Amino acid sequence: MTRIAIFASGSGTNAENIIRYFQNSKSASVVLVVSNKEDAYVHHRAKDLGVESVTFSKSDFCNTDKVPEYLLQKGIDFIVLAGFLLKVPANLLHVYPDKIINIHPALLPKHGGKGMYGDNVHKAVIDAKDSESGITIHYVNENYDEGAVIFQAKCPVLPTDTYEDVAKKVHTLEYKHFPAVIDKLLKD
Repeated sequence: MTRIAIFASGSGTNAENIIRYFQNSKSASVVLVVSNKEDAYVHHRAKDLGVESVTFSKSDFCNTDKVPEYLLQKGIDFIVLAGFLLKVPANLLHVYPDKIINIHPALLPKHGGKGMYGDNVHKAVIDAKDSESGITIHYVNENYDEGAVIFQAKCPVLPTDTYEDVAKKVHTLEYKHFPAVIDKLLKD
């Protein structure tokens, strides 16, 4: 069975959706939630669903081997970033090559890079007067949002849409596709 760790920095709605998706799976299970924020609501969601959660500081992630050592100790096979706001350090990429994926709330390569997360992305879509947005699920490499694309799904952006409207459409795509894409990726 593939042992999945989810990395999240905030509320954890995608993390909860993924955990629930794999709860009855015979091939994969979410066994750990990792955050860089002690007060992230994702910890409450993990606890309610019976999944261990831990916090590592930015320094732990960036300046030590604590995170990869902990993941290896826990037998983690695959890492899913779901609203994780730190750049994944080289030591973790080295230990988990092509085993870390991320979801981005836009159609990369548009609206990606440092600082492009959450509402910042949806506001950029509106400011650019894009006619569509969506999600991109991609492998993680040493640069923000530049890893190989695994999957994209699109939604229309109407001239009357606010960034909140775009956010709702994108969240719907995330909840619908992210767990299924992870599942298919692990089975392939």
